[in-house]
This record gives sequence, C-alpha cells and structure tokens, in this order.
Amino acid sequence: MKLKVIAAAVLALVTVGANAQNINGAGATFPYPIYSKWFSEYSALHPEVKINYQSIGSGGGIRQVSEGTVDFGASDSPMTNDQLSAAKVKVMHIPTVLGAVVPVYNIPGINKDLNFSGDVIADIYLGKITKWNDSRIAKDNPGANLPDKAILPVYRSDGSGTTFIFTDYLSKVSSGWNSGPGKGASIKWPTGIGQKGNEGVAGMVRQSPFSFGYVELIYAETNKMSFGAVRNASGKFLKASTGGVTAAAAGAAKTMPADYRVSITNAPGADAYPISSFTWLLIPTHSTDPNKAKALADFLGWMLDHGESEAAALTYAPLPKQVQDMVRKSIATVK
Repeated sequence: MKLKVIAAAVLALVTVGANAQNINGAGATFPYPIYSKWFSEYSALHPEVKINYQSIGSGGGIRQVSEGTVDFGASDSPMTNDQLSAAKVKVMHIPTVLGAVVPVYNIPGINKDLNFSGDVIADIYLGKITKWNDSRIAKDNPGANLPDKAILPVYRSDGSGTTFIFTDYLSKVSSGWNSGPGKGASIKWPTGIGQKGNEGVAGMVRQSPFSFGYVELIYAETNKMSFGAVRNASGKFLKASTGGVTAAAAGAAKTMPADYRVSITNAPGADAYPISSFTWLLIPTHSTDPNKAKALADFLGWMLDHGESEAAALTYAPLPKQVQDMVRKSIATVK
C-alpha cells in the first residue's frame, strides 16, 4: 500500500514537472501588492504554473514586453501608438483593477488631514509654492497650524505609471503644468528629489520632515503615512477610497474602447476621486509558447472569477461588470 502511495506521489511530481510552466513578467509597482497575492494564490492552486513578477516600474514593463524578453508586462500608463507599433510583438492591454494615487506628506506636529487643490500640487512641483505656510495651502486648510518650513518635493526617478497617472491629472487641472512638464511616465521635474518605485518615494517621505510626494494608496496605508484629500472636478475635497475610485470609473465603463486605453483622472461626479486609474497587464496576442499562453489565459479567467473579489481588501477597486464582460471576450483571443 505504501509503495502505491509513494509511486502515485512520484508520478504526480513527474507529471507536474513535465507540464511545469514558468511565466515571467515585469512592470508596474502600483499593482504589485495585489499581483503578488494573486500570483501566489494561483500557483498554490496550480502547482505546475509559477508566475514570476519583477516590480520594476511601468516603463520597464513596457520595454521588456516590447522586446519580447518577458511573457507579459504590466503598466499603469497605456502604451502609446508609437510604442505599440515599435514593439517586436503585438500587445493587448488587459485591465486588472483600479487604484488611486494620493499626495503624502510628513509635517511634524500636523495630525489632521490636509486638503490639496490640483493647481496647488502642480505649483509645489513647479517650484512656485515653496513653504508649507503658503497662503494657497492655508486657504484650503483653515485652522491648520502650517509651519514656515521649506517643502521637499519627492518624485519617481524611474519610468513610472504612477507618475503618468499623477501628471495626467496635473495636466488637466493646471495650465502651467500642461504647457510645462506635461504628462508622461518619465518627465523632467522642475524641482525636488527622485526615488525609485512607490516604495522609494514612500520611504523618502517617511524619513524626511516637511517632505511631500505621491504614491499608490496601499503604500500610504501600509506605511501609515499621512495623505491628503484632493479637490475633484465637482470642487469637493475627497480622500482616496475604493468607492471614490469606482465612482471615477463609472463613466468610462459605459464607453470603454475596445483596446481599454482610457484615462479617468479628474472624472466628473461629486463622489469621484480625481487621481484614479485602471492598471493593465500587457499580454502578447501570439505567444511563442502555446502552453504559456494557455496558462496566462487561464490565470486571467481566475482573476475575474476569484481575484477581483480580493481587490477592496488591498485598497484597489474591482473592474466594473461591463469591463469584466469585455475582458472575458479578450481573454479568449490569447493564444
């Protein structure tokens, strides 16, 4: 009996080994917390599939999937037409979840939540607002004892989807920003200090008194950082929440383009958090390894069936139902 059990176990291991799929991906840090959870859970259910993911920033994810050096990429900034044309492989965007970028700050002695208007945030990074007690910050925060201290702006030094979301928002709410640095995953910052990854920005703001930065919501929550409310298109100051992100996506979900490349920053609606975005997996439409393509398609189906329900617990918003229905049809084309 024991011999039969051992033989069965060995056979199972041999079978898993024979069918093993190592799938390699790289890209955005914005969704890394939930991707890490998903990939681990999926591999536990499917021991023959191991999904390895490097959190190197959206720019790196776009570059590596375009060069064909990974099986999939990940980005919070959709690829441009030029990037898609230049890629060695044909790439499709698959939205996975939605998230929020939040303004974080470290002001000793300030324990209350602060409010930030988009034009004020832009002018901090343009170097036009240099002190925490500037009259424009004070106007949005009556009663706050703001210090006469210099602001240290912190930004992403790597090609970053988080930066794209943040600067996409600033370009919509500040004419000075729109005509100056503009939007992009990598821009020329007028002032401040750069750090790599959401982790790097969060770490620098945490250790630097009177600093100001931007990170994905879960990084602020996990690191117990102060983050501000942002004035939305309706003029209401809102702190980031999954509900606010869902509200921001409501309009786009009804008019989602077939390639899923859409911006929802500064979306209309009183309850819409203004620095919200979809994030995407970048999947080659025709893999050189059909078995890997099949495993990726199966993972994406699992993501819709099981993974989306875990989004809110990690401060992400799940895909709207209309978008999930579209994604199911797109998954069927992965091969």
